[in-house]
Amino acid sequence: MEEQLKRVWKRWSRSSLVVRIVIGLVAGALLALLVPQWTVVGLLGKVFVGALKAIAPVLVAVLVASSIAQAGDGLGSRFRMVIVLYMATTLMAAFAAVAGSFLFPVPLQLTNDVAVGDGVGSMGAVFENLLLNMVANPVGAVMEANYIGVLFWAVVFGVGLKLVASAQTVTMVQDLARVASQAVRWVIQMAPLGIMGLVFTSVSESGLEIFAVYGRLLALLVGCMLVHVLLFCPLVAFLLLHRNPYPLLFECLRVSGLQAFFTRSSAANIPVNMSLCKRLGIDEDFYSVSIPLGATVNMNGAAITITVMTLAVAHTVGVDVSVGSALLLSVVAALGACGTSGVAGGSLLLIPLACSLFGIGHGVAMQAVAVGFIIGVVQDSVETALNSSSDVFFTAIAEQYELEKHVLPRRNA
Repeated sequence: MEEQLKRVWKRWSRSSLVVRIVIGLVAGALLALLVPQWTVVGLLGKVFVGALKAIAPVLVAVLVASSIAQAGDGLGSRFRMVIVLYMATTLMAAFAAVAGSFLFPVPLQLTNDVAVGDGVGSMGAVFENLLLNMVANPVGAVMEANYIGVLFWAVVFGVGLKLVASAQTVTMVQDLARVASQAVRWVIQMAPLGIMGLVFTSVSESGLEIFAVYGRLLALLVGCMLVHVLLFCPLVAFLLLHRNPYPLLFECLRVSGLQAFFTRSSAANIPVNMSLCKRLGIDEDFYSVSIPLGATVNMNGAAITITVMTLAVAHTVGVDVSVGSALLLSVVAALGACGTSGVAGGSLLLIPLACSLFGIGHGVAMQAVAVGFIIGVVQDSVETALNSSSDVFFTAIAEQYELEKHVLPRRNA
């Protein structure tokens, strides 16, 4: 009996993770329909999400610090390019969400009466929030999943390690990064059980209607994300490289996007992205920093979610949104998205901040957050797939652009 169980476990662990996750998803839905009283199944989902939330900030901290400590010289132009790509496309994503929301306005079902104020032009508050998050206590930043603070202090410690630390200390930090990556891989191996628990909880509480109640809103969100990743991202790449970017894009979506769709965590998908970058032949000194950086600030999908959900609330409560205020919302959404937690549902918590621009109260905004969690089974999965796959895509584009810019003139000469 023991030998049979070992063989079954070995066969299961060697099978495709995607197949195992699909099995877990179907099993969770069936159990919720047949035995909804088995609430212990839902506990598996909470444990899985809790493990991801716990390890992700640690992973980002040690990976960034280790990578900067080991980075060679001559990477500056590539980093500048990839940061520009991350920020510019996040803003483009917000613009795409504004256009989609104006073309196809979707109201929400809100329960409370709304008192709409004059609007809060809180751009200064956004910058203040970002700056204060940057200089937060580093231990507290890790504990609270404050990724802006984690990233800032990881960069500071990484530069410090590079300048003054001994080789043995740098090696120790490198080993810590490997340990954290391995811990994430172990957590991801539990994804089928975790997703079974998450689906069980959603379906047992709301029924299968959870996949249909907010169909129009979900269609708008996913549609904006697909237009952005399949049209705008390749367009940016084509303008830089002047060649067909779709083979690279589809490879990033197939490997990174598909995995991130099920794990729903950009931070937890970092090892997958780094492995793909290595297979694509990208310089390790470059991608070992750009990928953790992208998991923190490259949040195209999050900008779309924040913008669409905020405008849906505004349409619902009767706020007259002008083009100028919509563009301001895009900037706020893009900046806010850069501080989004790299774990499941992180972008939803920025909706109240964006709603405050139109004087919409916190209580009403939190109803939109609740709606976001209802449709998050699909929305957050697509969002994370977009965020994570574009980390690799733009890392590769930045590397190719810088290589061609410096190599081609010498070849022509």
